[in-house]
Amino acid sequence: MNIHINGKAYPLNHEAQITVTAALALHFIEPQQSTFAVALNGDFVAKGDYDTTRLKNGDSLDVLLPIQGG
Repeated sequence: MNIHINGKAYPLNHEAQITVTAALALHFIEPQQSTFAVALNGDFVAKGDYDTTRLKNGDSLDVLLPIQGG
C-alpha cells in the first residue's frame, strides 16, 4: 500500500488500512504543535474523525500548518 503526505510517498509493508492518526504519526517524526488542518484527497477531515477515517492505497493527505505573518 502506498499513501502520500504533503507530496511525499510513504510505502507501507502491509495492505491493511490505516487511519489518518496513524498516517500522521508516520509524517510527524518529532512532536508537533496541535494546530494543523488535514485534507484527504482534497477534502477537509475534522480532527474528531482522524481515528475513524481510514486510508486506501493511493490516498493523498495534505497537512497544513498555520503561517504567522505580519
